[in-house]
Amino acid sequence: MERIVKERDRLLQRSARLLGMSGAAVALLCLAVPGSVAPATLVLLVPLFAVLGLLLDRVGRSRSLVWAPAVVAAGSLILLVLQLANTGALEPLTGVPASPTGYSSAAELAIRILAAWAIASVAVVLTISLGRMIVLGITFTVTLVFTLIALAGSATLPMTLLVLVAGWAIATVIGSLLNAGVVRAARRISNIGRAHRAERQASETEAQRRQGARLLHDTVLATLTLLAHSGVGVAPSAMAQQAGDDARLLRQLRLGSTPTPSSSGDYALQPTSESVLGNTLENVKQRFGRMGLTVSWHGTGQVLLPSDVLDAFLGSLAECLENVRRHAGVHEAHVTITDDDTTIRAMVTDSGVGFDIAAIEEGRLGFKESVLARLREVGGNARVFSAPGSGTTVVLEVPR
Repeated sequence: MERIVKERDRLLQRSARLLGMSGAAVALLCLAVPGSVAPATLVLLVPLFAVLGLLLDRVGRSRSLVWAPAVVAAGSLILLVLQLANTGALEPLTGVPASPTGYSSAAELAIRILAAWAIASVAVVLTISLGRMIVLGITFTVTLVFTLIALAGSATLPMTLLVLVAGWAIATVIGSLLNAGVVRAARRISNIGRAHRAERQASETEAQRRQGARLLHDTVLATLTLLAHSGVGVAPSAMAQQAGDDARLLRQLRLGSTPTPSSSGDYALQPTSESVLGNTLENVKQRFGRMGLTVSWHGTGQVLLPSDVLDAFLGSLAECLENVRRHAGVHEAHVTITDDDTTIRAMVTDSGVGFDIAAIEEGRLGFKESVLARLREVGGNARVFSAPGSGTTVVLEVPR
């Protein structure tokens, strides 16, 4: 979303710069028409227009709010200089006396373009928040006041004020439409992204279901079929070997691995005498990630554990994460792994709804059997810390 906001601001800034610099250029060209203003006055105005152009360029390049008021200040100064030159107040500086007939038609046109086009362009970038809308009202008022000063007593003042209001209104509408368009585009992009993620997750789930069905068909179900037929035509030693392979395969699946068949009914299995904790933790993380629970690991990377200890440790850890997924009401859990010379510890933490430990009935065996009893069978232990509304922390310990 932050990137969308930056792109929106960049679009508004570039639009304001293009609109403002083109208006300033047209106003300067009107003043450069012979007879529009005295040459000495034009020489004084050119540097001011150059400053106005630089400030408009900054509006198009910076997200800072300071540049829009600066543009209004520079444009108001140009209007003031035109009024002073018209009344002869600048005669000591330029040698040009007051104009007995007032502004020329080209000069009045330049004033309208400057006030209702070049200066009004800042309204494009002042429509995206309440604070900027307040600045918009202030800058419009300042421009209106200096336009009244510049054309005081002119017969064309009502028309100029009408053009001024129309110009600022158009610039405000342009900014609002661009802002609303970007917001709608961002919302549609977000909806498309969510739909894509949902479709991809559904496809991955279906693929995993199909793979699981094929895996069970090629292994466990085949073995059970032989057992149902009393193993006719198969030696007892072969049956025992096949059942052992199936048991190891099911253990890997429970730990989050996804064995890949090298041929029908032949799946690559890792030795179960000892396993690397780092690899199996990553498997558990991916498994729960596919189910919508993001698991963040911290601490120890790779530790070797005996097969039975690793089985109990990861089984208990997976049960704790399953409890988070089902009961905590959050989509993220943190697992911190630490070790010393004698013990491996895992601290499973979530920021979910929590619960009152004292209120858990003695007859409930989920945590006691799935986590605590499993760990104690290998010499480990588990502790639970929780309170309603404060999340839950479970500390798992197994010997090295």
